[in-house]
Amino acid sequence: MSAPVTAMASPFLANIPSPPQGVWFIGPIPLRAYALCIIAGIIAAVWIGSRRWVARGGREGTVIDIAVFAVPFGLVGGRLYHVATDWYKYFGPDRNPLDALKVWEGGLGIWGAVALGAVGAWIGCRRRGVPLAAFADAVAPGIILAQAIGRLGNWFNQELYGAPTDLPWGLEIYRRFDPATGLADPITGVAMDSVPDKIVHPTFLYELLWNLGVFLLIIWADRKFRMGHGRVFALYVAGYTAGRVWIEMMRTDDATHILGIRINVFTSLIVFAGAILFLLYVRGKREDPELLRGKPMPGDDDTAATPEPAEEPKATTDDAEEGKDEPKGSDDSGDERAEARSADGNGKDAKD
Repeated sequence: MSAPVTAMASPFLANIPSPPQGVWFIGPIPLRAYALCIIAGIIAAVWIGSRRWVARGGREGTVIDIAVFAVPFGLVGGRLYHVATDWYKYFGPDRNPLDALKVWEGGLGIWGAVALGAVGAWIGCRRRGVPLAAFADAVAPGIILAQAIGRLGNWFNQELYGAPTDLPWGLEIYRRFDPATGLADPITGVAMDSVPDKIVHPTFLYELLWNLGVFLLIIWADRKFRMGHGRVFALYVAGYTAGRVWIEMMRTDDATHILGIRINVFTSLIVFAGAILFLLYVRGKREDPELLRGKPMPGDDDTAATPEPAEEPKATTDDAEEGKDEPKGSDDSGDERAEARSADGNGKDAKD
């Protein structure tokens, strides 16, 4: 256990307190704030994406159907990226590899989530018969908003913070203990008092606010320029990574380093460059709304409303009888009746 760091009091405003705990128990069932924030973010992303998809011409329910594939893939991808880049936390000396499965304790890498989530979205888009790029444009604002909501989970877990600071918005970090054993437990433990162990930069809050700014930016840009063909998604990626670079460099939590720089800084720079190149070279307005309709699926509103093509009317005996009552003013009708009487008068020839 490291020695306590002297808390620096702010001379201007009260510091931001951390929650005294991030897990509550309902009997034996743990209620984890981190998980609740992730779920709330997913719900917000699906809701916003659905509204944008329908407004662009797509069918109601398409985003939910695709999310069934994209969300699980994204969660797995996010965890795999985190474990791969911070492998020593799970496979180093005196570590338990099974801890890599404990997603509820935090640790989801956005790059793995986006990469593998895109694979799941591709599967869902193929199933619905809609273009992946158009789907990505529709859900991009919801994804960055979900990331902002998810950062609140880091606040509850007292993670993703920076170096000590005396700024008025410094974040108070408390020591948490297991009430039953008295042992240190930073994730499921409870703060025994409100005296901070240290006051640090709330980098989780910086990223949360940055994400909200990117959310507003891409909503505005999409409405003004009617962007399509994946350009809204590329703008989201470029905007997010631009902020992630400087925020990542402020963090002091354990991370894998390359040349003394956190690995996520390199990842952000590479992804940022790719997003900018995409924005420069890909052109075009939004896709034709008809392309977003895709294949109708059971339960779609328009499958029941689509009228069947009308059948050609068939001649019946009643129609023939009605023809006998037509007025004599029609020359064609008179000729037809004359031919009919001639045929009746010569029944033998008709049978031959």
